[in-house]
Amino acid sequence: MSKRLALAVVFPLALAGMSPAAAAVKASDVIQRAIDGFVRPAYSGLHDHAVSLTKAVRTLCEAPSQQGLDAARGEFSATVEAWSKAEIIGFGPIKENNRLERMLYWPDRKSIGLKQVQAALSDKDPTAIDPVLLAGKSVAMQGLGALEFLLFGDGADALTGKDDAYRCAYGAAIAGNIETMAGDVSDAWNKPDGFAALWANPGPQNALYRDGTEAVTELVGVFINELEMVRDIRLKGFLGGKPEADKPKQAIYWRSQNTARSLAGNLSGVDTLFEASKLGDALQPDNSWMAESIHIQLVNGVSTAQSVKGPIDKVLADPAQRAKLEHFALISSSLSTLFGTRLTTEFGLTAGFSSLDGD
Repeated sequence: MSKRLALAVVFPLALAGMSPAAAAVKASDVIQRAIDGFVRPAYSGLHDHAVSLTKAVRTLCEAPSQQGLDAARGEFSATVEAWSKAEIIGFGPIKENNRLERMLYWPDRKSIGLKQVQAALSDKDPTAIDPVLLAGKSVAMQGLGALEFLLFGDGADALTGKDDAYRCAYGAAIAGNIETMAGDVSDAWNKPDGFAALWANPGPQNALYRDGTEAVTELVGVFINELEMVRDIRLKGFLGGKPEADKPKQAIYWRSQNTARSLAGNLSGVDTLFEASKLGDALQPDNSWMAESIHIQLVNGVSTAQSVKGPIDKVLADPAQRAKLEHFALISSSLSTLFGTRLTTEFGLTAGFSSLDGD
């Protein structure tokens, strides 16, 4: 069984069991709106940022300077934000060829990626500075985590001069690799006979989605799984029950100060996807408040995360800033209830195992 939310559902292609108006909402229409209104723009936007990132890193390599390093770092942060929105669609083309893990190997609790990157720097491994060869190496060496260390980690200041050309070349190879993957995924979602067509056109002859129930299950699973991942893996991975239990260096993107930006991007992606799909239109009139409540809480979650500023260790040491992260956790828990209990009950869905628990 695949590692994604399993839902037992009772409605067929049209979202049945609703009011006459809501029953007219077809699963295939919901999915097509999700694809056109979120998935394709999100991965296209990621590719655009990845192109700019590659250009900035290559420019830095050609003419090392503090200004060039600042520009590369800025493009990295913008790419992280774009990826944080797109990564909620963690199935389909991004799962092929290990792209998901190659794009972001995290969490890396044993510092496998860090050790491999440091070894490449120490040995000046020639295969790590060739984007094609790099693509075939360890997933931990070729994604955003590895590039973050090169641009922001120990020794990164050397990128402002000509003394560490290898480090910059390695960074350029990673950026090029990220650009290629983002482009390939974007192209795959835009193919007229590709994965998007399978998801949006469920049927008996469809190998992946036999009916509208299965197609919508995939969509609802995105919301439930993403909220759980953001709260329980991304946030609680470093935010302890008490300040003394905090682990700032377990936070994603802590070196580049993009932890909160990533959390905001995740919830922004969820909100945009939910609004684009218009899944809420299938709710009965007396329960339509759920859709508005979901949107409002997602907006609040995004703004709360965006208000968290500075290095994550300083954030955690500041009671007012730390309280914002705790508030973010409460918002995500409330959203999990709305999606995982209230919305699924309304649609006749019963949540099974979580994608985060394994099989």
